[in-house]
Amino acid sequence: MAFDIGGSGLKAAVIDDDGQLLGEHLRLPTPHPCPPGLLVDTLVGMAASLPAFDRIAIGFPGMIRHGRVLTAVNLSKDDEWRGLELGRVLSDRLGGRPARLVNDADMQGMALVTGEGLEFVFTFGTGVGTSLFRDGELMPHMELGHHPLHKDATYEECLGEAARVAAGNHHWNRHLRRALAMVEVLLRPDRIHIGGGNARHVEGELPPGVVIGSNEAGLLGGAVLWRGAPPKG
Repeated sequence: MAFDIGGSGLKAAVIDDDGQLLGEHLRLPTPHPCPPGLLVDTLVGMAASLPAFDRIAIGFPGMIRHGRVLTAVNLSKDDEWRGLELGRVLSDRLGGRPARLVNDADMQGMALVTGEGLEFVFTFGTGVGTSLFRDGELMPHMELGHHPLHKDATYEECLGEAARVAAGNHHWNRHLRRALAMVEVLLRPDRIHIGGGNARHVEGELPPGVVIGSNEAGLLGGAVLWRGAPPKG
């Protein structure tokens, strides 16, 4: 069972060990505000209508450390979430099946990267997610979305859904090019992957080494999450 938790939508699907969907995935709007109890009840309800499963993978829109939520900016107040072992809570509610919890951009990146060289992942939706991989190994998570990009505005303030709606796709794409150039200066990655629901709004030719991935990667990365040891941190 893979859960892809977003600021605007919740997705759930049963996938096999190769990351293939077993049937259709479910999608529901994310409640707002979305405190922990409401989110867990909603996810458990979604799981009840899907085929049988034996493990759980969770992609969460916030900082995760040692299995605990540190931030959940696009769901509800951080202090409602801070310290919650969401994987353990869902495991308990779903029959004791083992669960692994990572940032949603990290899980999406697991399905997008090639495993060769330094690869950076941008996800664009309600907010902005990022992840970094070296030869397929997930590096420590950075919340680059909350770092300044242009003047005093952060990546998320320039490239989140609210900014796209307010400024329009043309202006949003200008900020996207600025963000890609910034990542190139900072990291010199071999490849940059773009994912998330708003990847469909990317216009024009992209710089060399920048590719757009499937929006289903947020779920399919759940299979990769269960290969080998759990991610560090």
